[in-house]
Amino acid sequence: MKAIEVTEYGDGDQLEVVDRNAPEPGAGEVRIEVEAAGINFADIMQRRGVYPGGPDAPYVPGMEAAGTIDATGEGVGLDEGDRVVGMLNGGGYAEYVTANARMLFPIPKGMGFEAAAGFPVQFLTAHSCLFEWGDLEEGETVLIQAAAGGVGTAAVQLASSAGAEVFGTASTEEKLDLAADLGCDHPINYTATDFRDVVDRETDGEGVDLVLESVGDDVFERSLDATAHFGRMVTYGVASGVPASAENRRLLFENKTVKGFHLGQAVAHDPSRIMKAVPELTQELTSGDLEVVVGESFALEDAAEAHRFIEDRKSSGKVLLKP
Repeated sequence: MKAIEVTEYGDGDQLEVVDRNAPEPGAGEVRIEVEAAGINFADIMQRRGVYPGGPDAPYVPGMEAAGTIDATGEGVGLDEGDRVVGMLNGGGYAEYVTANARMLFPIPKGMGFEAAAGFPVQFLTAHSCLFEWGDLEEGETVLIQAAAGGVGTAAVQLASSAGAEVFGTASTEEKLDLAADLGCDHPINYTATDFRDVVDRETDGEGVDLVLESVGDDVFERSLDATAHFGRMVTYGVASGVPASAENRRLLFENKTVKGFHLGQAVAHDPSRIMKAVPELTQELTSGDLEVVVGESFALEDAAEAHRFIEDRKSSGKVLLKP
């Protein structure tokens, strides 16, 4: 089979097309013939060698994929031919991948493989950050960084449908229009405007109740500035590559809470807390109340180009690979 291999840590040129034997499913596993694989920023951080606990090179990246089961291992209550999407421990950038059957979801009728591949990481991250970790309630205000990205587009929709007033940042007018169409009440071009000024003006200086932060560096600190007294911030990424931290004196004197969220670790330690959202999310995606925003699809052999596309901040919504 064709697969993409990270030969060694570094830039996108380290992604190479290789020939490998198709993996065989073990007990409790299935093999999926991949139709679409999601790209996540965590894949890029792993490729750079800066992802804590990431795989050692060489390896095949890819944390989520959608396709059709073509082989099953022992003790699996699924059949060959079933259309599924799942979260993976790597290997998704390939024509075939094995997956733990417990981490698979059936693809609803009417949903294509591309939309399905953009569902697990994005929507489960967004839902968990907003509601399980962020405790968002109707009538509250929320600031979503990178509101036109994969997680951002999911979070805007979920927060808006929950009755929150949504602030969102993005870098271009096209991305801002997308966020607005999805329910963002206050789209903010962070290249032209300090989001703190907009939040300050629209909240009468109070700040927002909740921030979803995924950048790190000074965006983390400025996001904390934009958080109200007794407000919460959930940080779930370090897209800048520069980690950040909150000074404890500031948290205690301003009565603010900062929580961290990592989907893979959350699923590993308490899967029921994450997976309980799947039926509701699947139903809303099937009914059209929510949508997976697919931005660009690249051929599998163009994985390096796809990574550069994301790193150059050209992407909106979910970016996919198609074998």
